[in-house]
Amino acid sequence: MARHTGLLPGSEGEKMNFFAHQDLARRQTRRMLVLFALAVVSIVLLIDAVVLLGFGHGRAGPGGFVVLSLLVLGVIGSGSLYRIATLRGGGAAVAAQLGAREVPNDTGDFTYRRLRNVIEELAIAAGVPVPQVFVLEDERGINAFAAGYAPADAAITVTRGALDKLTREELQGVIGHEFSHLLNGDMRLNIRLVGVVFGILVVSVIGRKIAEGAGRGGRDASGAVMFGLSLAAAGYVGVVFGRIIKASISRQREFLADASAVQFTRQTEGIAGALKKIGALAEGSTLDSGEKEEVAHMLFGDGVGYSAWFATHPPLLDRIRRLEPSFRSDELKAIAAAWSQPVLVDDLDAPGLSISGFSPANAKPSTSRASSMPLPAAGAQLRIAPVGVVRQVGNPGKDDHVAARTLRKSIPGRLREAAVQAKQAIPLLYALVLNEDADLRARQLDLVAQRLYAGTAALARELGEAVADLHPMQRLPLAALAFPALRRRPRAQLDLFIATLHELIAADGHVTLDEYCLARLLGAQVLEALDPASSRVIGRAKLAEVEAELKDVLAIVAQFGHDDATAAQRAYALGLGEALPAAKLVHAPPSDWMAALDRALPKLDRLGAPGKELVVAALTRAISADGMVSVAESELLRTICASLHCPLPPLLQVAH
Repeated sequence: MARHTGLLPGSEGEKMNFFAHQDLARRQTRRMLVLFALAVVSIVLLIDAVVLLGFGHGRAGPGGFVVLSLLVLGVIGSGSLYRIATLRGGGAAVAAQLGAREVPNDTGDFTYRRLRNVIEELAIAAGVPVPQVFVLEDERGINAFAAGYAPADAAITVTRGALDKLTREELQGVIGHEFSHLLNGDMRLNIRLVGVVFGILVVSVIGRKIAEGAGRGGRDASGAVMFGLSLAAAGYVGVVFGRIIKASISRQREFLADASAVQFTRQTEGIAGALKKIGALAEGSTLDSGEKEEVAHMLFGDGVGYSAWFATHPPLLDRIRRLEPSFRSDELKAIAAAWSQPVLVDDLDAPGLSISGFSPANAKPSTSRASSMPLPAAGAQLRIAPVGVVRQVGNPGKDDHVAARTLRKSIPGRLREAAVQAKQAIPLLYALVLNEDADLRARQLDLVAQRLYAGTAALARELGEAVADLHPMQRLPLAALAFPALRRRPRAQLDLFIATLHELIAADGHVTLDEYCLARLLGAQVLEALDPASSRVIGRAKLAEVEAELKDVLAIVAQFGHDDATAAQRAYALGLGEALPAAKLVHAPPSDWMAALDRALPKLDRLGAPGKELVVAALTRAISADGMVSVAESELLRTICASLHCPLPPLLQVAH
C-alpha cells in the first residue's frame, strides 16, 4: 500500500495532481486571451465612437475608421510585446522592477540565511533548481511572490515584513504556497498576463499624455484636450478589463496553492498562521510600491486592496477557514494583542518565534515536524509504488521535505560552502564527475587547467576528495544548491562550462549513469536559464506523434532496470501498455543510449499534460517491473522526468 499523498481533505487540491494543474494553466491562458480580445474590441469600438462623435462620419469616412482601428490594434499589440520583452530575463526582471534586493548566496545575515535554508530545502524536495532569492526591504506588510518562465529562471521574492513577522514554519508555509505556483505553470501565465494587461492600458496612458500636452497649449487646444480625455476614458476600459482578467484567473489558484502548501509541509499551522497575521496586523499584506498593481495577481496576499469585484485573491477569512474550518474572526484580535517585545532568535530552525518575537496567541508549535529521516543505503534496492510516483510529480509531500532537509544538512559543510560561492561553484560541479582512477583523474584535471585556469583545476582536485564520500542521492541536490551561483556567470563562461563538463565525462570513453544524469540536468537547466522566455513547460503534441521516441526511452529505462534481456523485454512491454496499450512497437534498445535519450527527450517534452502523465506512468512501470529500483535507477527516472518538466522529489514513493 502506498503512503498517503497528504493532500488537504475536501479541497480542490485533493482532486488535482500536477498534470491537472498544467491543464488548468492552459485553460486559463485561453481564457486570458479571450478576455484580452474582448477588451481590445471594446477599446477599438469606443475610440471609433469618440472619433465619430467628434468629427462626424463624413469627415472620417469608412477608410478612416479602418485605419484608426488598425492603429489602435497596433498600439495595444506593440505595448504587450514590448512589456513581455522587458521581462524576458524571467523572475529576476520582475523582482528588480519592484526594487527588490537579491539575497547573496553566501550571506551572513541571519534572516537571509533562514530564508535561503527554507527555499533550498523546498527546492530539493521538489526536485527543481534552487531559485534566485530577493527581498523587498522597504515593505512592512507580509507578502511574497514567485516569478519566472520556468523553474530554471525562477525567483522568489519576500517582503521584509514576512521575514521579520513570520515564524520559520509560517515562512515555510508561504514559500510552499509560492512553490506551488512555480511547479504548476502559474508563473509563466503570470508574466504573460503582465504583458497583456500592459498592452490594453497603453491607450489610456496615451490619451492622458495627449490631454496633458494639449492643456499647456492654451484655449485653442481645447479640442485636443477633449480628444485626449475621451481617449483616456475609452482606454480606461482597459483598466477595468485588466482587473477582471487578473481576478478571473487568480482567485481559485490561491486556494489550490494553499492546499499544495499544506501537502508540502503536512501541517496547516504554518500557512494558516501567516494568513492570520495578515488579518491581525494593521499593515496586513499591502505593498507600498508603485508597481504593486501590475504584480497583484502574483502575490501571496492582496497587496493592493481591491474591491470584491476586482479582487485577485479570495477573502482572507475564506482562505483561513479552508485550512481551519473552526476558525473565528474574533481570534484575529487576540493574535494582534499577542505581539510581543522583540526576542532574540538565533536558531535558524527555531519553529516557534518570528525574528521579531511575534507568535500567535495560544499557538503551539507543530508536533508533526520531523527534523530528519534515514537515507537508503547507496546500494539499496527500493520497492516503489508506480501510481504513487506519478502522484509525486510536482506534488512533494512532508516526507519529501524532511528527506530534503536530511540531504541538505548531511552534505559536508565545505561542499555546501563551495556551492554558494560564485568562484567555487564551477570547480565543485567538475569535482562531481572526476574519476576514481588516479591517472584518469589527473588527465581530467589537466583538461580543466587547459580549458580554464590552473586554480580552477586545483580547487576541483581539493573538492573532489570530499565529493568522493557523498551518498549517490546527494549529488543532484548539491548541483541544485550550486545552480544559483552558476547561473550568474556570463553566457560565454556557461557555454565553456557545459562543453568542458562533457569532455570530462567522456575522458575515459565510458559515460556512467550518474555522469549522464548530472550533465543532462545541468545542460538543460543552463540553456533554459539563458533564454527563459523560449522554454516550454507544457506543449501540444500527442503521444501518437512521438511513438518512436517513447519506444527508445522505454527500452533504455527497461534495460537499466533489469539484468537480463527477457526481463528487460517484459518491463518494456509493461511500460508500453501503460502509455500506448494498442501499439505494436518491437522492443529494440538503441545501440547508443545517450544519443537516443538526447534526441528523444526534447520531443517528448513537447507533449501536452495528459501525454506526459502517461509517459511518466509508463517509465515508472518499466523501471520497476521487477518490483525493485536502485538508487542509480531512481536518479535516471528523476533526470528523465526533469527533462520533461515533470519534477520528482529525491525519494520515490515506496510501497508498503
